[in-house]
Amino acid sequence: MRILLIEDDTVLGAAVRDQLAADGHSADWVTRLDAAGDAMAAASYDLVLLDLMLPDGRGIPFLRALRAKGDVTPVIILTALDQVSDRIEGLNAGADDYMVKPFDLAELSARIGSVARRYAGNPNPIVTIGALEIDLGARSVRRDGRPVPLTAREWVLFEAFVQRPGQLLSKAQLEEHLYSFDTEIESNTIEVHVSRLRKKLGRSIIETERGLGYRLGTA
Repeated sequence: MRILLIEDDTVLGAAVRDQLAADGHSADWVTRLDAAGDAMAAASYDLVLLDLMLPDGRGIPFLRALRAKGDVTPVIILTALDQVSDRIEGLNAGADDYMVKPFDLAELSARIGSVARRYAGNPNPIVTIGALEIDLGARSVRRDGRPVPLTAREWVLFEAFVQRPGQLLSKAQLEEHLYSFDTEIESNTIEVHVSRLRKKLGRSIIETERGLGYRLGTA
């Protein structure tokens, strides 16, 4: 997933960013709400991690403004505000989850996976596609019972398809998932990784709509 992290604590922000990368996500990190607004205007994110106390304002009005304009991007609040009233305000503003600092990074990973699965319409972390068994929680794939090793980039792309079954994804949409892995993405990067996924998982696992993009097929 491509995730936007809005956090002004540099120590925590770096730790969360590194955790996201280790989990195979691409992450953009900003420390101000104005920068967050610019980022969301320029790119499409699968999830937002939102601190509530930023140098240029509070996260709750930012979240309310997102929801008011119809933005349904999943949002997990990360904050030191631990009162029940704070949690209620955050959830009522449109947050999908609420975590109080300090939190365990492994729990954050689990919460991210849970929210992503709910939005994909499949709360079960285990997805079966033909001969493939995909564990979205463990970020692993088995084919005919045997593990299939995927690189971080291959997993990020494959997860994008699994989370959107039947949906056509353009090359530009897929490229956005890889921005944190390379400073520049070459013109044939998506084609190369799609080819590798087909070799590992089955030629029909990703279908090509010529001139339009790709969609999840069958293994």
